[in-house]
Amino acid sequence: MPSSSSKIALFIDGSNLHSTAKALGFDIDYKCLLKEFESRGTLVRACYYTTISESQEYSSIRPLLDWLAYNGFTVVMKATKEFVDASGRRKIKGNIDLELTVDAMELADRIDEMVLFSGQGDFRPLVEAVQRHGVRVTVVSSLATQPSTIADELRRQADVFCDIRELQPRIGRDPSERALSRIARDQAPRSMQRAIARSGDDDDD
Repeated sequence: MPSSSSKIALFIDGSNLHSTAKALGFDIDYKCLLKEFESRGTLVRACYYTTISESQEYSSIRPLLDWLAYNGFTVVMKATKEFVDASGRRKIKGNIDLELTVDAMELADRIDEMVLFSGQGDFRPLVEAVQRHGVRVTVVSSLATQPSTIADELRRQADVFCDIRELQPRIGRDPSERALSRIARDQAPRSMQRAIARSGDDDDD
């Protein structure tokens, strides 16, 4: 178990965490998430990574990103790029793996524990590299989703695997908040209801 003096850094793959929590039927309360890990040691940095469409003037995720940036998180955004493949199909390309990896390696010599919120197997070499710096790595994802959102090679490489269901009582948003937001949406003018609904679908991406 890490001591209360452990220096901890959080690295959150936003879309991966959102899809995992959504598959388990709950929303993340990021204020509670921050408090949870502040109680475990000295929180050196909490980084949130996400992609955002460069073709949209407004994205429903922006209010969440603004809140995170003003409440203790380092927010890293990367624009997705649209392209047409060889068969003429329109596709979207973009991920934050490289940005997260570079930031984690830069912090490796200043922390005792890294907490990675992602189940992507592509992060296994990063976890191994950070461990060579003497850093203890906890990976947060889930085995309970169908299909599982944690890659087996990443789970095996981690020093600790934490199923997000174990954290749900402490970092999950109060269901009553969701109910109140639905009431507000239902009572809003119809033009606002559509905007609120889109925001509610993506607010934890």
